[in-house]
Amino acid sequence: MRNGVTIGQAAAFVGVTVKTVRHYHKLGLVTEPERDSAGYRRYGSAELLRLVQVRTLAAAGVPLADIEPLLDADADQFATALAEVGRQLTERIEELTARRDTLHRLSDGNRALLPDRAVAMLERMPSLGFPEAEVAATREGWVLARALVPDGFDDYLADVENAIEDPDFVALLRRGVEAAAWAPDDPRIEELATEMIEHYLAHPAHLRIVTAMQARTEAATRYQLIAHHGHEPTSTAGVLGALVETKLRAAGIHIPR
Repeated sequence: MRNGVTIGQAAAFVGVTVKTVRHYHKLGLVTEPERDSAGYRRYGSAELLRLVQVRTLAAAGVPLADIEPLLDADADQFATALAEVGRQLTERIEELTARRDTLHRLSDGNRALLPDRAVAMLERMPSLGFPEAEVAATREGWVLARALVPDGFDDYLADVENAIEDPDFVALLRRGVEAAAWAPDDPRIEELATEMIEHYLAHPAHLRIVTAMQARTEAATRYQLIAHHGHEPTSTAGVLGALVETKLRAAGIHIPR
């Protein structure tokens, strides 16, 4: 290779494009050969070796900005630097694996946004007598709660899992759903709110479903967004929710305003 090869031949030998070789020149990773008498740049064995080294490290995941120091390092420094690149690649692989899993879960919108235990409860709700509209509203509320109060969501789910094993609690929730069809000034709303408060105060574990999430928020705004999602203040559901909160405060339970 006394006369060397052209940039196109060098790129083909090494397995990259001419554009890539020129990019390596621009970054200072490979010295650009001088032109010969015919005006062509000829790549000799030294330049080809350097191109192979750069291409191999880049293909292994080493950032281009880190390649030049690596090529000039001694054996120990080279090994240490490669180990760090390996660690970074492992982190990247884990991140990409998590993204791939999320894409797979997108075939089920619930599983893309909620943990499996939440999805299991949503799937169980129709068998407990809840209409699809209430399942959908619950799904939306849980997605919002998980986003706004991620640290408390698992504990919240555990409380819900335990509570739905109580037939009285489930029946009370179903009455709350049925109440949506009542007029906002129906006197039964007051009675139902009182019944709910009596149940919550008699079952502290069930009361945590109402209070535990808001206790983890640093501002009342998050609680209001979660607790009143999908409820207009003047709707029956809004009136019932406001009554329950008022009665809880009267009983000494802290509920953000």
